[in-house]
Amino acid sequence: MEYHKPVLLTETVDGLNIRPDGVYVDVTFGGGGHSREILSRLGKEGKLLAFDQDRDALENEIDDSRFQMVSENFRFLKRYLRYYGHTEVDGILGDFGVSSHQFDVADRGFSTRFEAELDMRMNQDSSFSALDVVNTYDEKQLRDVLSQYGELRAAAGMARVIVEARHDGDIKTSEDLKSALGRFLPKHKENKILAQVYQAIRIEVNQELEALKEFLLQTQEVVKKGGRLSLISYHSLEDRLVKRYMRDGQFEGQPEKDVFGRVEVPFKPVGKFKVPSDEEIEENSRARSAKLRIAEKL
Repeated sequence: MEYHKPVLLTETVDGLNIRPDGVYVDVTFGGGGHSREILSRLGKEGKLLAFDQDRDALENEIDDSRFQMVSENFRFLKRYLRYYGHTEVDGILGDFGVSSHQFDVADRGFSTRFEAELDMRMNQDSSFSALDVVNTYDEKQLRDVLSQYGELRAAAGMARVIVEARHDGDIKTSEDLKSALGRFLPKHKENKILAQVYQAIRIEVNQELEALKEFLLQTQEVVKKGGRLSLISYHSLEDRLVKRYMRDGQFEGQPEKDVFGRVEVPFKPVGKFKVPSDEEIEENSRARSAKLRIAEKL
């Protein structure tokens, strides 16, 4: 399976501050680029576990005695680490969002570039797809999805026309959806708005923000003191959760203070967030919106 070179490859793996005999986790294996770089820095005693729920990623599995593939969603991090005999790890890498491979395979339905059936499942074994969201959600549910996850100002109108269009039969393909939303897609903004619509539906289909929250909350239990998180986000909804968790140990509100006014949090951010260079963005346009944040366990 063809996958692009991972975004911020060196910077993300550098962020883990790898110990040769450490245990590390790549929770978004994809094409295996980050995992291969981690393995290149591990000694004989080092271990790497990699998660990916997309069965296409299994074709990139690495033949290395130090490597363990886990064909599951990273929201089950703690469960599968324990299954494979690890209660604590030295670092976790995550590169969230859609892989270049998922975008580039037309029939997966992730990209606005292709006409395809509405799918957008990261886990192909799931029975719930974009088809279900678009054709079974009521107007309020659709409005909430488009507003919250797509940050679309016209969410209410879009939800209304989708429900109206369903009177003539199911909205089955990307072209059907595009046609239903036609009045909201001026030529000069069509691709941008469609990308927001797709993002919203994709996040709902895959429960991406819920999975990210569940994963982040488990990291404070499994990362050793002095261990690292090195996480890449691609849109503000993800990045906000990562930023707040690394800073406050929670997703909203302010962390509680003890009687001396001290704040106890599980991690401390390491440096400022990093973004790709102009050269990297030129080579891979998907890198444009990437933000890398690193934190160390206290």
